[in-house]
Amino acid sequence: MAHDLENMPEIALDWHRAGKGAVLATVVETWGSAPRPVGSQLVISGAGEMEGSVSGGCVEGAVVVEAMDAVGSGAGQMLEFGVSDDQAFAVGLACGGRIRVWLEPVGGALPAELLEDLVAARAARRPVAYVLNTETGERRLDPADAWPDRFRMDRSGMEEDGRTFVHVHSPPLRIIVVGAVHIAQALLPMARIAGYDPILVDPRPAFGAEARFPGEPIVEDWPDEALDALGLDPRVAVVTLTHDPKLDDPAIMRALRSDVFYLGCLGSTRTHAKRVDRLSEAGFSEDEISRIHAPVGLDIGARGPAEIAVSILAEVTQRLRKG
Repeated sequence: MAHDLENMPEIALDWHRAGKGAVLATVVETWGSAPRPVGSQLVISGAGEMEGSVSGGCVEGAVVVEAMDAVGSGAGQMLEFGVSDDQAFAVGLACGGRIRVWLEPVGGALPAELLEDLVAARAARRPVAYVLNTETGERRLDPADAWPDRFRMDRSGMEEDGRTFVHVHSPPLRIIVVGAVHIAQALLPMARIAGYDPILVDPRPAFGAEARFPGEPIVEDWPDEALDALGLDPRVAVVTLTHDPKLDDPAIMRALRSDVFYLGCLGSTRTHAKRVDRLSEAGFSEDEISRIHAPVGLDIGARGPAEIAVSILAEVTQRLRKG
């Protein structure tokens, strides 16, 4: 899944620094059949260039016109659009809806320093909330633990007071798959569709061949070194699929001592029992070992690599959303 629709703060900062002028437009509320979710962004330059999307085409033109007038302005501005049934049908929606879009001129209403702090947090994979009072124009960055429910559900939105907008900036989800096996061939494209950046780790050149995984990022280092280099954090899931303790165990040990949100390991109940013994001998506690999902995946009666991949992605999703 391309994250190109999600790097609008970075583009806005670049355009501002280049002297083009930049206005960030953010969907803050939707009703009915809105084409883009709350939090979607569009950035517009003083010359009317645009990147991103707030509606899928039906209101972009009007937003650009308003934004060009607002470049450098010291005040934010709320725009409201009704998408009529005719318009909605034309852009592939079943019925009309309404959206509210907040315009923020960079360097004016939105201080460049605050945007720089936001971009820096995103680059460091540090989750932050951009909190805006649409009545007073006050804005700040909050840590994720100030808005735990919103971060668990990745849900930006307006608070009940009708003026506080909370924009959730979570790092892109990653799924690191150890073992370039048949299940991985199915799991990587599925994970990308579900919004993850998948990364494959396998030091065996015959397995992690480009021909078997066209276009996928493949890391040929030993799994523990690969995980150290990639970095493990609460937006990462780790899945081990090699069946070979020499490859799986080093990855599992790294993941158990990190705050990844999911760790799943392929293998039968008997294979897992042996794995538990090895980990206990290596000094891991029962609590730590109990974090492992094994046998990997939800029990949906999966047969064959593709269905096993479905069961793994389902379990990863369940763990992400339900905790």
